[in-house]
Amino acid sequence: MSSGTTELAWFKSSYSGSQGDSCVEVAITEQAVHVRDSKDVTRPAFTVGREGWAPFVRFASGY
Repeated sequence: MSSGTTELAWFKSSYSGSQGDSCVEVAITEQAVHVRDSKDVTRPAFTVGREGWAPFVRFASGY
């Protein structure tokens, strides 16, 4: 995890259930989009440049 990712404004998808399990959290900055496991926020975050976010989401969703 790069230093500073703990200070980011993390949020969960509105599709996440009220139990909060099996979710990912996302934080968006001017330079990148950060993704982490909401169950273990101490683990390293996955970071992708903003220009790579849309292709990543298309790939991950199967479209």
